Amino acid sequence: MSTTESVDLAEAQAPLLVTEVPGPEARARIERDRKVTSPSLPRAYELVPARGAGSVIEDVDGNRFLDVNAGIAVTSTGHAHPKVVEAIRIQAERLLHYSASDFYLPIYSDVCEELDRIAPFSEGARSFLTNSGTEAVEGAIKLARYATGRQYVVAMIGSFHGRSYGSVSLTASKAKYHAGFGPLLPGVVHTHFGDFEHLEQVVFARLIPPDEVAAIVVEPVLGEGGYVFPPEGWFAYLRELCDRHGIVLVADEVQSGMGRTGKMWAIEHEGVEPDVLLAGKGIASGMPLSAIVARERLMTWDVGAHGSTFGGNPVACAAALATLELIEGGLLDNARDVGELLVKGLRDIQARRPEIVDVRGRGLMIGIEFADGQTMHAVEQAAFRRGLLVLGAGDSVIRMSPPLLFRPDQAETALQVFDDAVADAVGG
Repeated sequence: MSTTESVDLAEAQAPLLVTEVPGPEARARIERDRKVTSPSLPRAYELVPARGAGSVIEDVDGNRFLDVNAGIAVTSTGHAHPKVVEAIRIQAERLLHYSASDFYLPIYSDVCEELDRIAPFSEGARSFLTNSGTEAVEGAIKLARYATGRQYVVAMIGSFHGRSYGSVSLTASKAKYHAGFGPLLPGVVHTHFGDFEHLEQVVFARLIPPDEVAAIVVEPVLGEGGYVFPPEGWFAYLRELCDRHGIVLVADEVQSGMGRTGKMWAIEHEGVEPDVLLAGKGIASGMPLSAIVARERLMTWDVGAHGSTFGGNPVACAAALATLELIEGGLLDNARDVGELLVKGLRDIQARRPEIVDVRGRGLMIGIEFADGQTMHAVEQAAFRRGLLVLGAGDSVIRMSPPLLFRPDQAETALQVFDDAVADAVGG
């Protein structure tokens, strides 16, 4: 897709459905897919995308959808942003790959310098680049255990940190993520997100002593757990607790970071500093990249203690540098402004729709909670059939996490289609 085609699609009317959904080409592709792909893939609905630009996705039948999930909060600068595409093209022509784990890639340290600059620490930071959010979580577990010499890690009920063994052991948003995979990583204990008593009165008093805890790993906003925001003062409480007991506070910002909440990092809303921050998803606009960003005094593990063949691939790094420039160049402000418009509009819908029990959000990280999961799933499917791409989270929440360049007119369209989808799902 040329730059002109990308701009044209980004500005095109969406939703615009020219066939039934899914159409004939999509159904044929889905049938082929089902014969050869892993049945573990949890497809939300029968979308078969062919190309995308901005906040618009076009499927293999030519149907255009308004994308309000950004590929699960990944395409932060929109689909195929011309500046990101150009950065990728230039870097690909120079060097597709060389392992930064064993050699010195200039663009790898360029990205780490930028992460040091924007890290939510009052001191210097060091970074390790890898490929995915789950790999960043795995590395953070290793780093915290290495740095403290302790064994236990505390995570939150309702959290999602990934699907590889260490990260899925921390994950506690759905029991199905653990089913059939035990025993999981030893030394992981869970407490309640936003609770001021359970951690000390139960976990530390009855299960594990705090001086044997390496880290508390927490999402500043529960993502897959339902876009749940912490109560005021809770992160300050965690920070004081970690300081008191020498525990590493790890903020998993894989979904909430890179401008999604209207600040670069969601934890900045809480007024505290973590010791380790994990970035991913939106960091490179869809290229595979993630990062472990730690206080300089903490990231002191020995040579060879951790590595990655593909982590910090130069093409992904080029995309990340372009992404950060775009976020700081106006998308951060847009996320805040358009997010306010969406939340207001959704609360107006809530006032007319008793099936919606809560609307909550910061920036373009917005959750719409329904009375039950059945209604939520019905709304998700009804929105898809009308050309609006939203995605469920938690037990009964629709999340809206569009690209950070989502326009006010697109927000108004999304609100109207969503309102219609709710009416379709509940029968009135």
